[in-house]
Amino acid sequence: MTTDLETRIARLEDTNAIQALGILYGYVMDERDEDGIRRIFCEDATLRSQDGVFAATGMDEIVTTYLGRFAALGPTNHYSHGHVVRFDDDDADVAYGLLASHAEVTRNGVGMVVALRYKDTYRRDGGQWKFQDRLMSYMYYLPIAEYADGLGDGTGSVRAYGDHRPADWPESLQNGGKRNDWLWDFLG
Repeated sequence: MTTDLETRIARLEDTNAIQALGILYGYVMDERDEDGIRRIFCEDATLRSQDGVFAATGMDEIVTTYLGRFAALGPTNHYSHGHVVRFDDDDADVAYGLLASHAEVTRNGVGMVVALRYKDTYRRDGGQWKFQDRLMSYMYYLPIAEYADGLGDGTGSVRAYGDHRPADWPESLQNGGKRNDWLWDFLG
């Protein structure tokens, strides 16, 4: 019983550390903390977005990607919602997560609101949980003035890049796309 209890407590501590990592990510972004980026990502990590805008491999590319993003953004405020964590049954140093999030940003002088989801792989590196892979997706990325009309309008609620692009969810489902089968892995 002692070993089982110790294992369960360690799993709870790991879950807490991973969920804190998801929250710290928002603070690192909001503070434009380059050193923080280096502390929360593995050296060989990947950073991607479902729309293909983000595609960085390795620490140097990830930092360069974020520095470029910071140059286009004014003040930001990231906040996290639910964060589901599952552990790899074959490797105690690997876990997976789904994190719902929102952000208020200023992009090229325009106030915007963003609904995000992150699909993550975490790895314990030097005793600390870090991002091994982070995949971002968007429900909307809208100027605040267009929020009421743009939310779920079906014509493209990702408007951060000067055009109207379809959202990764739920518009992809509404437009004949497939559901994300990986979600069912988390449901068991």
